[in-house]
This record gives sequence, structure tokens and C-alpha cells, in this order.
Amino acid sequence: MNSRILVIGDIHSGLKALKQLLQKAKVTTKDKIIFLGDYVDGWSEAVDTVDFLLDLRSTHNCIFIRGNHDELCYEWLRDREDNPLWLQHGGRATRASYENASKKTIEQHMHFYENLENYHLDSENRLFLHAGFTNLKGIDHEYFKKTFYWDRTLWELARSLNPALSKTDNYYPQRLRNYEEIYIGHTPISKTGLAEPEKAANVWNIDTGAAFKGPLSMIDVGTKQIYQSDPVFTFYPQENGRN
Repeated sequence: MNSRILVIGDIHSGLKALKQLLQKAKVTTKDKIIFLGDYVDGWSEAVDTVDFLLDLRSTHNCIFIRGNHDELCYEWLRDREDNPLWLQHGGRATRASYENASKKTIEQHMHFYENLENYHLDSENRLFLHAGFTNLKGIDHEYFKKTFYWDRTLWELARSLNPALSKTDNYYPQRLRNYEEIYIGHTPISKTGLAEPEKAANVWNIDTGAAFKGPLSMIDVGTKQIYQSDPVFTFYPQENGRN
């Protein structure tokens, strides 16, 4: 099997689904795996998920992008101050997962969160980030770095375009002209049922609602083949996720 670039959407502590997804795609050490962030907040396996990712990094070529939930979790681990909004949106399960974690584990995880990348730009001018950016000139000119993992306007912009519009059209947004393709998560395509990664303009959204009722998804950048786990909630029948 030739090497592939594989992009995985928001996991939200759905470790069982992640393991199934890697098996379905027959991922090998030849593949590059780009994770788009939001590793925690949702299901009960936050600590186990990050432990698994740290182990995976030791054997595979992985790139870990920062998600907003990863930043919120890091802030809680650092300050130990409960953020009501964070707790409401998956943080309770993450907080419970860390209750029995050792000091060493917490230190390792904080180092992981601290060193996540805000974005990855490859040699083919393909951009990978959790949420989006707002500066018309692109990521190097973004004023507020939190935009990379909080913005929703990039996906909103891409979805609002007439599909017939091409990059050569004067009305094609400058923000999107900067990159050959853009891969994001952050905004679930569906929270209530099955959905596949969706393309709008030159933006691919890989978040298929793993924290809710959807599957965890992966896309092969080269071939656009899609791989999906079973709906993540089916792995955790006694839990509510972020519903």
C-alpha cells in the first residue's frame, strides 16, 4: 500500500470509534495522519484517548491540530477553575475522566495540549486546521490566534457560495483563494444522525458529529475516499455524549 495523507475529524473522547476507524482504513506506519483537534469533551475516555494518541505518535507519522475543546481542557488542568460553558459542552465527562489520573499523566497531557499546532500547511498548499481564519491574506496575517480553533465563518462562507463559482471568478472569496484545499472540523455537519464529510467550495468539513449521534470520519486527501466508524454513541450505550 502506498503512503497516504489521512485526515481525522473531531474525536471527542470516542476512543473505541477511533480504534475501529484506524482498523477499517488499514492505517500503517507509511501513512501520515492529520488529526483536526477536539480530542476530548464528549464521551468518557478522555484520558485514555490522549494516552492512545501519545502512543500512536511514537510509531506513526502524526500531526495534531489544536481544537477549542483541547484548549478549554488545558485551561482547566492548568488553573483548576471550572468553566460552566465547558462543563455544559462535554467538559463534565472529561473532568470525571481525569479524577483518577496520576500527576505524571496530567503533566504529559498538559505538554501534549501545549504543543498542539494551530494549523498545518503542506507542500501542496493544502491547509489543515480545526476551525478557520478570517484574514483575507491568509493564516500568516491572522490577528487573533484563537480564531484558528474557534471560527465558524469560514465554513459558513464556503457553504454560501454558488457551486458554479470558480476560483477565476471575480466574486470568489479571497480568503479561499489562498489555498488549494482547506480541511476543517469544529462545526458538525449533523448532530442527529449519519453524515459524511462534506465539501463546499474548496473546503472539506470532516466533523460528522462524533460527539452527538454521528460517526467518526476520516478522508484520504489524495483519493477522497471516506472511512467512517459506527455511530460513536453505540460504543457508549450508558452515556449521553453531548446530546
